[in-house]
Amino acid sequence: MGHEHGRVEPHGSAAPSQAHDHDDHHHDHGHDDHDHDHDDDHDHDHGHHGHHHHPAPASFGAAFALGAALNIGFVLIEGAAGWMAGSMALMADAGHNLGDVLALLAAWGAHRLARVRPSARYSYGLRSTTSLAALFNAVLLLLITGGVAWEAARRLFAPQPVVGLAVIFVAAAGILVNGATAALFARGRKGDLNIRSAFTHMVADALVSLGVVIAGLVMMATGWTWLDPVASLIISALVVLSAWGLLKESLGLVLNAAPAHVAPEDVAMALRGLPGVAAIHDLHIWPLSTTETALTCHLVMPEGAPGDDFLAETCRLLEHRFRIGHATLQIERDLDFACPLAPDHVV
Repeated sequence: MGHEHGRVEPHGSAAPSQAHDHDDHHHDHGHDDHDHDHDDDHDHDHGHHGHHHHPAPASFGAAFALGAALNIGFVLIEGAAGWMAGSMALMADAGHNLGDVLALLAAWGAHRLARVRPSARYSYGLRSTTSLAALFNAVLLLLITGGVAWEAARRLFAPQPVVGLAVIFVAAAGILVNGATAALFARGRKGDLNIRSAFTHMVADALVSLGVVIAGLVMMATGWTWLDPVASLIISALVVLSAWGLLKESLGLVLNAAPAHVAPEDVAMALRGLPGVAAIHDLHIWPLSTTETALTCHLVMPEGAPGDDFLAETCRLLEHRFRIGHATLQIERDLDFACPLAPDHVV
């Protein structure tokens, strides 16, 4: 499980006469220890930080390096073959694969930056770069796909001769390359949006390449040259469908929305159900990265905090049930105190 460490301190300045002073309201997520006195019955215990430090996730650096190398080589071959064969289906697939190469490189860079240690200025480290990389990848995919779809629509009304055999061979190679790359990320796809996006794109590319092979076989048998731009449009639609979900999820992470796997109402219910908790407010849940989630909340406990064991157990509950590994809990004792952050519309 790692370790938990907590601090219980009066909220605001240290003057006991200002027991209800909440003007100095901040959530300190740092790791420095501060000692405070508990002089007043109405002091508000503040600042328990629950950090459940799991072993560092396995590095996918080698997977990113190999996957990027495989796909860069394939994009060059496929793009050249599509240009020489006049195949928009191959060009569409090469464009998509180019987007995936850039996506792999961006995700790889963010994966490395996320492991940079926190500093005084960047107290969370650079973990949020993983969310930015996912958003960049989604936007890039949509832009590339839009350009390919536009050219395919133009060619739909002016079909051009296509060398079907070249389409088949190159796309068949794409099935192997994309399938092998997807396998590199299979084991990490459930816990990280970056890894999952890489895996999903590679699987989608393998399926799209299969569609190109089928279109090439049909064109060779029938001579239907219009089938090539139609295949391109179908490929583009499939890419948009896969990129749209990535766009929504990554945009939510960048905007500090609660991650998709966390239902805020369920978290609130769990916190209200804790022994001694009369009410909660100022609940915030947001992503630190594509794999880590943070929470802050005020717990109103008229009898005061039972102690560090209660706080540590609450943090364990949040992690085990909701995968929230960084929790900061402020404990208030006066039910009649009008906390300025209690209203839902106040941040």
